[in-house]
Amino acid sequence: MSLKRGIMEPGAKLDVDRGAPAERELFVTFLTIGLSAFGGALPWAHRVLVEREGWLSAEEFNETLALCQSLPGPNVVNLSVVVGARFAGPRGAVSALLGLVGAPVAIVLVLATLYARFGEIGQVPGAITALGAAASGLVWATAAKMAQPLVARRPVSSTATIALAFIAIVWLKLALPAVLLALTPIGMAIVWLGAKGARAP
Repeated sequence: MSLKRGIMEPGAKLDVDRGAPAERELFVTFLTIGLSAFGGALPWAHRVLVEREGWLSAEEFNETLALCQSLPGPNVVNLSVVVGARFAGPRGAVSALLGLVGAPVAIVLVLATLYARFGEIGQVPGAITALGAAASGLVWATAAKMAQPLVARRPVSSTATIALAFIAIVWLKLALPAVLLALTPIGMAIVWLGAKGARAP
């Protein structure tokens, strides 16, 4: 049973009394994400987990993804394990992981075989380039959705941090671990100072 159907507002909280998804629903949901993924599963993971199923609020998705980005391995794979374990323990983690990677791995193997044979024929190279552009658009759209609750809650500090990360990665070509190590203490300091100011009489 889904916790909620339809669109969730940014920052909305879940009604935990309505029950959590079981292993089968976790498997089917992440199988849907894996099969729907186009140029990366993260945009679809956000759409399904936050907007369609309502298992996570927008803020919870951002926080969970931030945790997953600090761990080794692909972010969306880590996300499936964390979400599955959160709702159904170790079995839920395994179910979500198998649902996410099972079918896509089989499809990629088939497509890799076909591309090795037909990849240089006719308009295939141009079609692959167009697919890459469309995938980039999905990533940008997902980033904008994830930024909305952050900017709404802390407009100045969140916007500044996002801008610094963008400049460091896109323009300065710095490695992601270095950017995280530099910006994480800055972000923590901003939040701490803000909380301290709010408590002051």
